[in-house]
Amino acid sequence: MNPNRIDFLIDLAYGVLLFFAIVLIVYVGTGIGIAFGLGALVSYIIHVGWKMARFDPQWMTEEVAENIEETITEEVTESVGEKVTEEVTEEVTESVGEKVTQEVTENVEEQVAQEVTESVEATLSEDIDSIIDRLEEVNERIDRRPRAEEIEERVGDTAKAGEDDDPDEGTRANGGR
Repeated sequence: MNPNRIDFLIDLAYGVLLFFAIVLIVYVGTGIGIAFGLGALVSYIIHVGWKMARFDPQWMTEEVAENIEETITEEVTESVGEKVTEEVTEEVTESVGEKVTQEVTENVEEQVAQEVTESVEATLSEDIDSIIDRLEEVNERIDRRPRAEEIEERVGDTAKAGEDDDPDEGTRANGGR
């Protein structure tokens, strides 16, 4: 007896049983056919497990080790992930809060300083322009007024004109002398 032929014949028998379950579903009834088919599948799974253990005794050990490794990995990942998430969230919150506060403070200071500077410059510019306009008006008035030399000339001209008109006028003003 060749073990490979026996395994082939057993696998073929299970295939025939599954085909028979399909025939039962079609001709006898769904409930009986499904029950028979599930029974055949369960027995086939048991057979495959037995066959694997017989040909490879390390198979069961490796499967159990893989299952334990997966379970431990998942549990560790979850617990470490939660702790890391909490710690990172706290650190990031603190760090970001400080940086945001610092940057906002700097930006606000810069903007306020810039706006104050612009406002002061604008106000001073307007005031200086107003003062310059007033000074120009005053200069124009001063330019229109006669100078001291012109006043003296006019007074001198008037005095000469007065002497020429009436020579007694000066004596009469002094009380007749």
